[in-house]
Amino acid sequence: MINHRGPEYAEMLHSMTKNLKSALFTTNDAYFITTSGTGAMEAAIANTIEKGDKVLSIVIGVFGERFTEIATSYGANVTKLEFPLGKPADLDKIRSKIRTIKDLSAVIFTHNESSTGVTNNLEKICGIIREESNALILVDAVSSAAGIPIHVDKWGIDVVATASQKSWVSPPGIAMVTVSKRAWDKNRISSNAKYYFDFQQYEDYLQIGQSPFTPCLSAMYALNVSLQNMLDEGMEHVFDRHTEIANYTRNKALNNGLEILPDLDVASDTVTAIKLPKSIDGNALVSTIRERHNIVVGGGQKSLTGKIFRIGHMGFVEKKQIDETFLAVGEVLESF
Repeated sequence: MINHRGPEYAEMLHSMTKNLKSALFTTNDAYFITTSGTGAMEAAIANTIEKGDKVLSIVIGVFGERFTEIATSYGANVTKLEFPLGKPADLDKIRSKIRTIKDLSAVIFTHNESSTGVTNNLEKICGIIREESNALILVDAVSSAAGIPIHVDKWGIDVVATASQKSWVSPPGIAMVTVSKRAWDKNRISSNAKYYFDFQQYEDYLQIGQSPFTPCLSAMYALNVSLQNMLDEGMEHVFDRHTEIANYTRNKALNNGLEILPDLDVASDTVTAIKLPKSIDGNALVSTIRERHNIVVGGGQKSLTGKIFRIGHMGFVEKKQIDETFLAVGEVLESF
């Protein structure tokens, strides 16, 4: 352990901040917050959206719904643009909806919807928002960042919210955000009550090499190593590795007679959602695989409960692990 108010922590924090910016291709400010990914999403809202602000929330699944709920809880006037589960956001419909909302303050959405295994076209969505409005762009990248490319500066993203436990290959406990000048401009005139998630506190303390509140040191240690490892590997190679294992997973599913929930051209490179026959209870499948084979796969959420199962392949996942998973899936399915 080290003193989180001491020089060793300051050195680590500054190095991590630099590396996080590199991994997300940004010169924007970046901060580490001891909280969950949902905490990062709330921080994005709390610092940039006020009561009465007009917000467009693009929803393709559970976590888009969560972003909507957070914005609504802060008093935003939220318009929800919702798409069918297993489908990405329709670009033409986004453009049309933006044109109907005068004085739009922000657009919020999930990049990669892990509940359905769908990846939105982040670059094109950001382009449409910038073309049609001056709205801030707030992105939930909890299950995409470090596994799927995010070019923050090039695409004009104002706040990215992500967290340590997925493609960053670290334990849960640390959320990360990037903050643009436009987001800072809104933050400084915002009347929102905020304390723990106040970006200004994180900026002020970063200047002296500290976090404003006690950080989860163990998770920070792990994330520090992971960030450096990824940059040493090269981010493009990291992304290619995720694409390769995702394709392998999808092909294994198809070769086993299973059906992927989304169309393959929008299927996620970090998690694969697989449909189940109506005769199979997905919850029973998930629990039986764990009991018999000590392998953990995810079930469906909300309206997809019992209808799908999900395989995560973010971080360092090898083909032999995917092979073992599908052997287990096949054995359990045959026994039902």
